[in-house]
This record gives sequence, structure tokens and C-alpha cells, in this order.
Amino acid sequence: MPSPFTMEWNLITHGKEKRIDQADNIFEMDFEGYRIFPMGENIEIKRNDKADLIGIGKIVEIIFRDGRTICKYQLISLYSVN
Repeated sequence: MPSPFTMEWNLITHGKEKRIDQADNIFEMDFEGYRIFPMGENIEIKRNDKADLIGIGKIVEIIFRDGRTICKYQLISLYSVN
């Protein structure tokens, strides 16, 4: 049985991100299915598909576990807090 796999070029948070390191602006997202993100590259961060860009981040760690992806990213720049 094949596993779901998606290649992502931006990060859509839907407001579900968790800050895990205040000093380094590291956040964590948990996604259903397996998702690959470009590591070490700047990517766009949005709240949803149709929302404006809220910032730029860099993926620092990806963990695959039990049909889920845990993605840790560093917020590099913030354009909007809303």
C-alpha cells in the first residue's frame, strides 16, 4: 500500500504552529501524511492558501513518524503578525 507523499515549496500553517525556541525563533508544525520541504532554503510562510505572505522561514528538521510529518522551521523574517 503506497504512503501519501507531497513535495512542498511553501509552508501553510493554518495558525497551528507551536513556538519551541523563543531565542532562535524555532517553530514546529505537525502534518498528516509525508511532506518533503527544501532544507536550508528560504521558503514562504502563509496562514492559508489564499492569505498574504506572513514571513520567510528556513526548515531546520523534518521527522517522519506514523504517517505524519513533524517539521521544525526557523522564522527568518516576519512581515505581518496577523
